[in-house]
Amino acid sequence: MTTRLEPGTPAPDFSLLDQDGRAVSLADLRGQKVILYFYPAAMTPGCTTQACDFRDSISSLQAAGYTVVGVSRDEPEKLRAFRERDGLTFTLLSDPDHAVHLAYGVWGEKMNYGKVVEGVIRSTFVIDEQGTISAAQYNVKATGHVARLRKILGIDA
Repeated sequence: MTTRLEPGTPAPDFSLLDQDGRAVSLADLRGQKVILYFYPAAMTPGCTTQACDFRDSISSLQAAGYTVVGVSRDEPEKLRAFRERDGLTFTLLSDPDHAVHLAYGVWGEKMNYGKVVEGVIRSTFVIDEQGTISAAQYNVKATGHVARLRKILGIDA
């Protein structure tokens, strides 16, 4: 089983390409509160629901000082198409070899339609301005996740 990260631990640093092929590292985001979420695949129904929920909440999340960043194994070109298709206004990062997924403990065995498979465990991390994890949520449901996260963060709808 993959090691899970706990609140109070340093968030593993990384540098990945975004939807436009530009390198983005966690260190670049120091001084900001970051919501880093991992999802299985761009343009699939659950991942689209989750991404659109973040899109629809982005103003209040940003007003509360949060930067939203999504991570999947998709290539930058697919992430760019996903962003354009659904009007997403936050950064999407490509982790094709799932090294960052492993560092965050979001790659491993999971149940999928009653079968145990290996893959992405939909998860969200809240990282404070110093790069420390303040919340770690594993096995989140796509539908309603952003509303639950907003409640935890004390951000009113």
